[in-house]
Order: sequence, then C-alpha cells, then structure tokens
Amino acid sequence: MNEKVIIIGSGFSSLSSACYLAKKGYQVDVFEKNNSLGGRARQFKQDGFTFDMGPSWYWMPDIFERFFNDFDKNPSDYYNLKRLDPAYEVYFGTKEKIVIDGSLEKIIIAFEKEEKGSGEKLKKFIESAKINYDIAINKIVYRPGKSPLELITFETIKKLNLFIRNIKDDVYDNFKNPKLRQLLQFPVLFLGAKPKDTPAFYNFMNFADYGLGTWHPEGGFYSVVNGMFELAESLGVKFHLNSPVEKIIVNDYKARGIIVDSKKFEADVILSGADYHHTETLLDKNLRVYSDKYWNKKTFAPSSLLFYIGLNKKIQNVAHHTLFFDVDFDKHAAEIYDNPRWPDEPLFYVNIPSKSDSSMAPAGKDACFILIPLAPDLHDTKELRKKYLDIVIKRLEKRTEQEINKHILFKESFCVNDFISEYNSYKGNAYGMANTLFQTAFLRPKMESKKVRGLYFCGQLTVPGPGVPPSLISGKISAGLVEKYLRKPNR
Repeated sequence: MNEKVIIIGSGFSSLSSACYLAKKGYQVDVFEKNNSLGGRARQFKQDGFTFDMGPSWYWMPDIFERFFNDFDKNPSDYYNLKRLDPAYEVYFGTKEKIVIDGSLEKIIIAFEKEEKGSGEKLKKFIESAKINYDIAINKIVYRPGKSPLELITFETIKKLNLFIRNIKDDVYDNFKNPKLRQLLQFPVLFLGAKPKDTPAFYNFMNFADYGLGTWHPEGGFYSVVNGMFELAESLGVKFHLNSPVEKIIVNDYKARGIIVDSKKFEADVILSGADYHHTETLLDKNLRVYSDKYWNKKTFAPSSLLFYIGLNKKIQNVAHHTLFFDVDFDKHAAEIYDNPRWPDEPLFYVNIPSKSDSSMAPAGKDACFILIPLAPDLHDTKELRKKYLDIVIKRLEKRTEQEINKHILFKESFCVNDFISEYNSYKGNAYGMANTLFQTAFLRPKMESKKVRGLYFCGQLTVPGPGVPPSLISGKISAGLVEKYLRKPNR
C-alpha cells in the first residue's frame, strides 16, 4: 500500500489517527510546528521540576484502554497509572472544604454529611449517569457527526427529555445544598460550557468523575504522549518537528500536499488535528467551508491563565488536585460566557502532582500548577498575569493557612497570547468548541471538507468535542473516514 497521509499537528487526536492509519498500512507523516510533540499536552521542565503544560486530569480510563487495546496493547505497556485517593478536594471558604474520595461509597457518605438524604439521591443520580455514559460511549461518540440520525437509537429515544433539559436543572431538582450543586456541575466544565447550556444527558461526566475515578500517569500526562509516540513509531509513522505548515496544496479541488519551509510535501490525503479555523486559513479563501462570521457566532470553551511554579517547600492542606470555589461560581461563569472580561474574583484550580509522584519535583519541594479559566480573546499582558498570580497566591495562602509566595523559586505563565502563538488557537481558546445543545455531534464542524476532496479534520473543534478522551476518539473516527476515502476507486 503506497498511499500517503500527511497529518498536521501532533496533539492527541493526531497521534491517535496516525496510529490507526499506520496500522492499516498507509504511509503516515506527522508535521508539528513546535519542537516537541503533544500539542496542548506538552511538558515543561526546569531545575528538576516537571509540569504538564495542559491536560492534568486523567479521566475515563476505559477510553485510553480501548485505544491501546485496538493495537493489542495496554496502557501499562507504556506508563503506570495510579488511582488518586482522594481524587480531589474543593475549598468553599476558609477551612471549609469537601474531600472527594477515591470511591463512590465514600463520596456518598460525604454528600450525606452535607445534606440529609443526598447520599441516596447521589447513588441514583450516578446510576442514571452510568446508563448515559454507556449509551454515549457505545452508541454515539464513535460516530462521525454526519447526520442527526446518528443520535437516534432505541436508548436515546427513551432519554429524549435529557436532551431538552439541562445539567443545571437536573442537579437543582435533586440537590438543595449549594456546595453539592457546584460539585455536580463542575465536571461539565470539561465540556467547555455552562451547566445551564449543556444537555442533562451529559451528566455521564459525573459517572466519569465519581464512578470511574481520577487517575495519575506516573511522570505526568506527558507519559501518555510518549506512549502514543512510541506506538506510532513502531507502526512506521514519521514525525517532523519544527515544521509549521504554510499552505495546503490544492489542485482541481483535491488536496495534494503541504508546503513547509518553502518545501513541497505531496500526499494523497491531508488530515489536520491542528486548530480547525487555522487549518482553513492555509487554503485559498474560496476553498474554506466556514467563514469568520460562522466562527464568531460559535460558543467556545474557555481560555486559561496558567502558572507553572517551583516551590522550595512541600505545600500543605491541598491534594494532588484542589479546586477553589470559594467565590461566586455563577459570577465567574458569566464573566467567561455572558459578559467576557477578566474576572473580579476568579475561581481557580491547583495541581500539585508531586503529592502523588516524587518524580515531578526535587525532594522536599513541590511542583505547583495553577489554572484560572478565562473568556477567550481577552487582552493579555504581563501586568495582568502578575496581578492575577498575586490574587490567587494570596487566596491560596489564606485558605490553606501557610506562606507560599516567599517559597517560590521560579514561575512561568501561559495565557491567551500563548495559546494563539503556540497552537494557532482560535481567539486563544484552551479547550475548543463548547458542547452545547446546538454544537453537539452533527452540529459541529464536519470532519470532511465539503470543498476539498481528501482534506479531513480531527480534534476538539470537530467531533466528538473537547477533552483528551474525545480527542482519542476523534482520531479513530477521522482515520476511518480517511481509509474509506482511500478505498474509493475514483476518488
């Protein structure tokens, strides 16, 4: 088999599609603009500290297992996994926090302590979420988003009301305690939308959280990238780093290759896992399917202000993952989606991977990752980054009752401008396009170009949506579409 496929970008969806296509015998070349693989899941190292630059929550382990099993492998062939217990902690005020343990049984007890009767309600809620999870994974998400008929199954017809209702209504109908309500709406943030704009069917994310648990790959999330890279290389995939694509070559409305550093690379198919909007700018304007007007109307997931901090001490009163919901949840959400602006009092997330993995920081020290969700397309300056670091460090010190600022050895930041320059991310978004009701499945940008034959897309701006597990799935779906195209006798 001599057909050649060029893949643009090396994020999870690209690595996934590369593996599937190489397994089928196609010649696969991956072109990555940066000097390391992984896209948003790159790694940053300094002075013995290791940071995952992007994804840090390992959820839905079954999707990773399914991916590697497709190649007669297991995740354990490439990296070691540890189930976190506690999974994470959530601060709601000074010393006021809820611990989400590593088992559903313990979480039920924690809920019952906060609101009488909520333990049994949570049990039923998660049972329903598990059913939805099984439907989503086995009946929906591995479909290419070509038709609304993909959503119509015997199971989804019975769940039709959950596509009409939203997550917020579903949670509020079952739980009265404001802290429990926030906890159950939190996983929806991984879908990039507000709970009130997300169909109730997506409560399957609560099963991903409480049912399947939170895990940590030893060495950090980049261990997964390395594992997929090792698999891809063993299948014959070739990688080209420091190779930003300047142009997609199209002749007679068919993709013929790419131009990198003024050099032409020919292929039978071009598959882009890079930012969808950016990829279309590599085409002549008349060949683009989606206009700037289209993109401007879409609801995008948040951007983020990220900090990578080396501490010369072990930080106390935080878990591996700790959420700070000690300010108005709805107000910050409104400052992301309704009235985009820098938040007055930001929610934030702290990741201390060295709590669970000694390889992430030198002995007696901690690697500290802080994330503040932001609206995309905000004005991003060094002064604003410093202002918000001061805000969250002071809150972190107050909530955890310890000095932190004076123990900072170094700090680096990453924000809107960097998402644009490093990843060509549309308006600097961090997670792609939100999974709202009207941006789900067949209503998302298509995987197959309607104007250029042999041009395909994968990743978080297309099917099935934002997040690492969906990106693995996206790679598999797109590889299947490419294979089907290449089998056509008169393509």
